[in-house]
Amino acid sequence: MKVLFTYNYKEEAFARVRALGYEVDYWHEKDMAHYPSKNEVDILICYNPFDEIDLKDFTRLKYILLSSIGFDQLPLDCVKEMDLTVCNNRGGYSIPMGEWIVMRMLELSKHTSIMHDNQSKKRWSMDTSIEEIYNKRVLFFGTGTIAKEAAKRLQGFDMTVIGLNTQGKHVEFFDACYPMAQALSELKKSDFNIVALPLTKKTRGLVDSSYFDSMKDSSYFINIARGEIVDEIALTNALLSEHIRGAALDVFHEEPLKEDHPLWEIPSVLISCHNSWVSEKRNERRFETIYDNLERIMLNKAMVNVIDLERGY
Repeated sequence: MKVLFTYNYKEEAFARVRALGYEVDYWHEKDMAHYPSKNEVDILICYNPFDEIDLKDFTRLKYILLSSIGFDQLPLDCVKEMDLTVCNNRGGYSIPMGEWIVMRMLELSKHTSIMHDNQSKKRWSMDTSIEEIYNKRVLFFGTGTIAKEAAKRLQGFDMTVIGLNTQGKHVEFFDACYPMAQALSELKKSDFNIVALPLTKKTRGLVDSSYFDSMKDSSYFINIARGEIVDEIALTNALLSEHIRGAALDVFHEEPLKEDHPLWEIPSVLISCHNSWVSEKRNERRFETIYDNLERIMLNKAMVNVIDLERGY
């Protein structure tokens, strides 16, 4: 079987794949339109070459192993028509993203942006309005691996950690979990509201004006999932009107965020460029998940992280 990588994991990694019995090829994702052997590929390992190719040209293709957690880049109709098995990198970025959530919670409550501004201007000015996160209540929209890693790291802060998922199923490290239908009532009690959901038909635009209206005016909002889950206009209005105290945003409807977007100008907003998933271990973890699935294919074992294309995760 032939495996095509669109990211260069280097020769040592490729040699391990060959040792499993595969033929290995590498072609850069951005140049996939010129890849000469599309009809010989059985397994495509990639992030998003789909703007460059017609997937139907890959006539032998059986599997797509994504390096991402989300899969909104997939041409879903074509994938379904070709009856392809798709796996994602679920859990591969959860540790750095869990750390990122905790970092942003502390930065928002400790007003670190003011400290950095003071330092850059060599200004000695004490801020007496900073807060503790001790004894606060944090609400996670979604209780998957990202939220779980964050909840795990919040155990030492003596916070109340609440999760929302489809059925209210209990998840380790959460003090309680409730059905998503209880979101508005839970928002009224929460100090930190964190979006950690996959982007699906049901979650697109889920966090709308009714959600922001339900939040306490002392609460903070964090999104590390997908920008399209949140009504960005409603979020901007909530921040401008100071209905919520602040936000840390790593994802947006349109990326890069336009220079004239009003979110750039709001002092209570921390903006980052879809950076929360990055760490020095990202390639190592990503490859090990890919390798595990390649080994499972050869051994005819059940694969991990298989996506349910209808459910959306």
